[in-house]
Amino acid sequence: MNFSIEIINLYKKFVERKRKFYILPKEKKEVVALNHVNLRVKRGEIFGLLGPNGAGKTTLIKILSTLILPDEGEAYVDGYDVIREAGKVRSRIGLMTGGERSIYWKLTARENLLFFAKLYKLDKKAAEKRVNELLELMDLKERADDKVEDYSSGMKMKVILAKALIHDPPILLLDEPTLGLDPNFAREIRKFIKEELNEKEGKTIFLTTHYMEEADMLCDRIALIDRGEIIRIGTPEELKREISTRNVLVLETLDEPPTKELEAMSYIEQVVTSLSNGKYEIKIYTKNSVEAAREVLNVLNNVKVRVVSLKVEEPTLEDVFIKYTGRRLKDEEQSSV
Repeated sequence: MNFSIEIINLYKKFVERKRKFYILPKEKKEVVALNHVNLRVKRGEIFGLLGPNGAGKTTLIKILSTLILPDEGEAYVDGYDVIREAGKVRSRIGLMTGGERSIYWKLTARENLLFFAKLYKLDKKAAEKRVNELLELMDLKERADDKVEDYSSGMKMKVILAKALIHDPPILLLDEPTLGLDPNFAREIRKFIKEELNEKEGKTIFLTTHYMEEADMLCDRIALIDRGEIIRIGTPEELKREISTRNVLVLETLDEPPTKELEAMSYIEQVVTSLSNGKYEIKIYTKNSVEAAREVLNVLNNVKVRVVSLKVEEPTLEDVFIKYTGRRLKDEEQSSV
């Protein structure tokens, strides 16, 4: 079997219920989280699902880990059907979610890991040996008997990752594994995932992220997902090659730019604007950055838009995402689905 994960025509929708005023009944709205998704993850690869919040990443992880059922379609993990053979699927996967509440704060790291080892039916001797190995691997041995509530966020994430590894599964499902972590520790976690878990132990890793740098650094292949649909699949190099003829002109301004006027200009293919911390960032895609920069600065000067900075960047995975969706990876802060 060449594939660790196979996803065939997977569809999932939810019904949101919102009430505008207390005296009115709740309004029902259907939200399609996954729209007939098809994916295959090769054995031993790191496969990334890259998309913004609300794109359907967490829903897919939950289906693969048997936490929720799809409405349509099929999914297989290590050859086992996630619906009909859920028990076998659970024995083959390790699940890591970004939430710190997936472990027990009132227990120590050692107690947490022994508890989960028991759930996986490891005998006492094997459990103690495995827990000691993981505590050593995660550099937690000195704090192993302290309560988790006294740990830093980074240390809690180490315990969560150790929990996912307790039964030594061949497949890891990692949902936003570095979300909210300190940048230095996030780099440490990424290095550990790639070098220890994938290259050294040969585990298949399926991870979700909205960090393009994380996907670019870690993944052998990436699927871009937006509003429940797979947009593109390929290696990071293949995806970036799709827009290799484009230059990316990036400007920061203090005033709102005339986006429509910029889009109508010669040399310019696409304009994407976002607002952050009171400043506007304008990404302009063009095949001639020199001429485009000259025209753009003239237009902005005429309408009295104050420019803070201007630079030319190499295309990134986010730029591939922008090409096919017209929006940025972090434009919308939505609840995860």
